[in-house]
Amino acid sequence: MFENIEIFLNDNIHGSGATWIVTAILLAGIAIVAVASYYLAKALLWLVERAVKKSPTEWDDDIINKRFTRAVSQLAPALMVSWLLPHFFGDNAEEVRWLDIVTSFYILWAIVRIVLIFIDNLYEGLARRPNTSPYAIKGVFQMFKLIFFGIGVIVGLSILIGKTPLAILGALGAAATVLMLVFKDTILGLVASVQLTANKMVQRGDWISCPGHNANGVVEDVSLTTVKVRNFDNSITTIPPYSLVSESFQNFQAMVESAGRRVSRAFYVDATTVRFCSSAELNALKDEGFLDGIELPAGGKIVNLMLLRLYLEQHLRRDPRVNPDLTLMVRQLPPTPTGLPIELYFFTHTTKWVEFEHIQSDIFNHVYATIERFGLRVFQSPSGTDILRLSPTCDAPAADSAR
Repeated sequence: MFENIEIFLNDNIHGSGATWIVTAILLAGIAIVAVASYYLAKALLWLVERAVKKSPTEWDDDIINKRFTRAVSQLAPALMVSWLLPHFFGDNAEEVRWLDIVTSFYILWAIVRIVLIFIDNLYEGLARRPNTSPYAIKGVFQMFKLIFFGIGVIVGLSILIGKTPLAILGALGAAATVLMLVFKDTILGLVASVQLTANKMVQRGDWISCPGHNANGVVEDVSLTTVKVRNFDNSITTIPPYSLVSESFQNFQAMVESAGRRVSRAFYVDATTVRFCSSAELNALKDEGFLDGIELPAGGKIVNLMLLRLYLEQHLRRDPRVNPDLTLMVRQLPPTPTGLPIELYFFTHTTKWVEFEHIQSDIFNHVYATIERFGLRVFQSPSGTDILRLSPTCDAPAADSAR
């Protein structure tokens, strides 16, 4: 059929420039057929898209979407042109050699684009699934996109210079050192992304702290070259993935998902106020309910600091916001020049930051309000007003005005 069309045109078109006229007519016919094939493919793919939307599964909706079908339909005219050119002009027709090269480039670009869109759709489908969305899989998909894009570049160079892809790969192998320097960050990011994903070191939504990069916030994205962290001041910090593998960082996600968040804070007691309690003081504490549920040691004198420690432990166990199933204690730390530290060590039921801070503040407010009932004082470094009060050259009104 193709030969008959070409013979018919050559027999009926004569004169100068007849060859160019025949070529133009054939190219116009090929263009019309190519445009028709595009709309035909678009119509067929529209039917496929409708059928996919009506199917009960969700994976086909994620992969075969409008963007994917549009890319596939754009491949149809190029395939039609590539198929018709040899039939009308032969394999070595110089007048359409340029068109053959352009068509080959277009087919290559369309195929690479279809593959990249397929990878994007597959990643977005996995990112929407609850069981796979937390994992740092974006870097893996970016790696596949980079590989296919590199293959497309190599094949494109082979079409342009008329060499086989293997010959181009051999030439690139000689420049492997230079390529490794150029793509050093990408290669390191690729290896780090695989390690982060395989070892479940960090996932999207995790709260991490990386002091070396001034990062303290929630991970928003883990890609091939960067880990994006939104800090609690809403600033964004980007960290190379290989830094998280080679350096240390703290992941708080296990704490967020656990049964409680730890409080480990000390207050400092003035050591000069630690003493034995008198019988009257013990009776006053019992009358006010500070010793309810506390078994006092039989015989011997009782130290007021021990009573405070026992009372605070009892108070923490009674607080419904404190988790009594985890470690709970009030302990005395080694003395310091700034006082005798008493540490409250316990876990709250909640792990939410605001609620946690409120609970912690309420408990220590109670500590500061009740410590004097045990005859103790919180140690505090002297202020300027305290020094003025001790100065013999300053009278009371001067001290009051300074205060």
